Amino acid sequence: MSKIAELCAGKGIPEPIWEVETMNKKLGRYLEPASWVFFAVLGAFVVAAAAFQNFILAGCEAALTILLLALYLRQRKQRKAVLQNYLQSALVIPEAGTPALPPFPTVMVRMADGVITYANEDFASAADLHDGFTDRTITELVPELKLDWLTEGKHEFPFDVTVKGRRYRVYGIQNRANDAAGTMLAILFFSDLTELYLVRDEYIRSRPVMSIILIDNYEELTKNLTEGAISTLNAQIDSTITGWTEQYNGLLRRLERSRYLFLFERRDLNRAIQDKFSLLEQIHQITSPAGLAASISLGLGVDGATFDECYRFASLAIEMSLSRGGDQAVIKDRYNFSFYGGRTREADHRSKVRSRVTANSIMELIGQSSQVFIMGHKNADLDAVGAAMGIGCLCRKKGRKFKIVLDLDNNAAEKLIAEIRQVPEYKDAFISGQEALLLCDSHSILVVVDTNRPDQVESQSLLEAISKVCVVDHHRRAADYIEPVVQLHEPYASSASELTTELLQYAVDKSDVLPIEAKSLLAGIFLDTKSFNVRTGERTFEAAAYLRQLGADPVEVKVLLQNDFQDTMAKYQIIRSARLYRQEIAIAALNAATSRVLAAQAADELLNISGLSASFVLYPDGDTVIISARSIGKANVQVILEPLGGGGNAATAGAQMKHTTVKDALDQLMASIDRFYEK
Repeated sequence: MSKIAELCAGKGIPEPIWEVETMNKKLGRYLEPASWVFFAVLGAFVVAAAAFQNFILAGCEAALTILLLALYLRQRKQRKAVLQNYLQSALVIPEAGTPALPPFPTVMVRMADGVITYANEDFASAADLHDGFTDRTITELVPELKLDWLTEGKHEFPFDVTVKGRRYRVYGIQNRANDAAGTMLAILFFSDLTELYLVRDEYIRSRPVMSIILIDNYEELTKNLTEGAISTLNAQIDSTITGWTEQYNGLLRRLERSRYLFLFERRDLNRAIQDKFSLLEQIHQITSPAGLAASISLGLGVDGATFDECYRFASLAIEMSLSRGGDQAVIKDRYNFSFYGGRTREADHRSKVRSRVTANSIMELIGQSSQVFIMGHKNADLDAVGAAMGIGCLCRKKGRKFKIVLDLDNNAAEKLIAEIRQVPEYKDAFISGQEALLLCDSHSILVVVDTNRPDQVESQSLLEAISKVCVVDHHRRAADYIEPVVQLHEPYASSASELTTELLQYAVDKSDVLPIEAKSLLAGIFLDTKSFNVRTGERTFEAAAYLRQLGADPVEVKVLLQNDFQDTMAKYQIIRSARLYRQEIAIAALNAATSRVLAAQAADELLNISGLSASFVLYPDGDTVIISARSIGKANVQVILEPLGGGGNAATAGAQMKHTTVKDALDQLMASIDRFYEK
C-alpha cells in the first residue's frame, strides 16, 4: 500500500499513458453507456416482421442483429482490455518499471455522476454484480461512499464501508482522461478488513473482567450467631452467588469470609448489565435469624492492560460502591465509573472505629499544618456551617489558626452566621475564596465538609491550590470526587454535622467545645434529618444527646429554621404550583427565581401530603435550572438526579443543570424518573 500511497500523493504516475493517441481516442467512446436498448429494439423489429409473415425481412434483420451483437460483445471485450491496460499503466511502479495491478477489489467510476465504467473480477464478486455493472453507480452499491473526499485532495475515505456484509477501507486517486469532454475518473481500491475486525472483536470479547463481590453487612448478619448458624448462612450465600456466576462461565473464588473474586470474559459483561445484576436482588432473599437481609456490592474492573490493572480497577470500583452506600454494582474502566443498582436506602452499619481513627489522623494533620482552611459547598447551609464549626473546634484544640471559606452574601445560614460572628473566637473566621488564596502556603491544609465533588465546593481554585485535603461528608460519592489524604465518608450518616460530632467525641474534651459550636452542629443535624424525621439512626440520637450535654438547645435551633411571613407565603405558593406525576411524585416547576432555602422547604413540605413518596422543585437561576428533591418512599432521588449531574443521598438530593430552560429540565427530569421506575 506504500506505493499506492505514493501514487495517491501524485508521485510516480507516468505521463506516457496519456501520450498513447489511440487510447485517448478510444477512452472517451468506451466511457459511453452500453447499447442494450438498441438490441432490444432490433429484436422487436425481427418479431414484428415475423408477425407480418415477411420472413425474408425478418431473417435479414435477425442476421443483422446477430452480427451487431457479436460486434458489440467483441467491442465490450476490447473495452474491458483497454480499461484494464489503462488501470495497469496508471499503476506502474516507477522503480521497477513494471505494472502492479492491485490484488484487491478495484473499480473505476466517473466523478461527475459516479457511474461505474470498470470493475475487476474481485469487486464484481464482492458486490455480487452477476448481471454486470453497466450504468450502475457506486452509491447504488455503497450508499455511504461519496466522492467529495477525492476532490478535497484526500486519498482515503474517512469511514469504513460495508459491501454485502463485509467491511472495507477505501482508498482512491483521480485523473482526468484526455478525451474531448475531459472526463474526470476515480479509481477506488477496496481493502477487505472483515477478518481483521472479526479478530479485533473476538479479542475485545475475550478480554478479562475482574470482579470483587463483597458482602456489605456480613458482620451484622453473623452477629450473635452460633458456628452452626454461621455455616448455614455462608452456605446460602455461596449457593446464591455461585448460581448467579455459573451462567457467565467464569472463575469464582472465595477470598475471605465476606469477599469473593470472580473472573470472566468481556463478552458476558453486557449480559450481566442487561440482567441488571440480578444478584443484587437475589441476595436480599437471604436473611439472618434476626430478619436482617443480606446485601452485597460488586466492583468490576475492565479494559486493564494487565490482570493487576484490572484488579486495581475492581478495587476502586468496590470502594466507590461502598462509599455510595453499597447494594450496587460499579464498573470501572480506564476512564469512567458506571453505576447499576443502588436504588435502596442505605442501611446503617457504620463502625465507630473509623470515626476514632479518622479523628486521630485529622488531629495529627492539623498539628503538622501552618494553618487550616475549612470549606463547604456553594450556598452553604446549616449542615455545612455546623460541620465547619466542628472542624474549627478541632483546630482550636490543636492551637492552629483556621479560616472558614464562605460567601457571606450567598448562603442559606444567615441567622446562624450572624450569631457565630458575635463570638470572639469566630469574629474574623469567615473569609472568601480569593482571600484564602492569598493566605495559603505549602504547609496549609484544607478540610472540605458536606460535599465530595470538586465542582460543588465554595472555591475550586483553593481546592486546586492546596495539596493536603481532608473530606468529611455523608453524600454518596460521585464519579468525579475529591481524592483526599484523610477522609470520613459515610453515606449512612444523617449529616456531615453528625460525623463531625463523632470526631469531637474522640478528639476533644467536652469543656473544649463552645456553646455556639454545639448549637451549630445540632442545627446541621436538625436540617438534614428534618427535625429527626428522616435518615435518623441511633448514632444520630447519640450525637444529638452529646451536643445537648454541651449546651445546645433544640428550641433555639428550631428558631433558626423559622421563616418570616413573606417567605412562608412564598413557600406555599411553590407548593400550590406542584403537579402530580406517576400518582406519587409531586413536581413544582417555577418560571421565576426563588431562594434555595424556600425551594428545599417546599420540597420537604410536599412530602407531608398523603400518598406522596418524592417531591421535586425546579426553578431558574440565570441560565441554570436548580432542582431540589426529597423522598420518603421507594424513590431514590439521588439515583434519579445523578444522570442530570446531581447528587446527594436516597432521601435528599439536588442538581444544577446549566445552559437549559425549566421546560427542558422538566422533560429530562421526567425521563429520568421513568427510567428509574422502569428498571
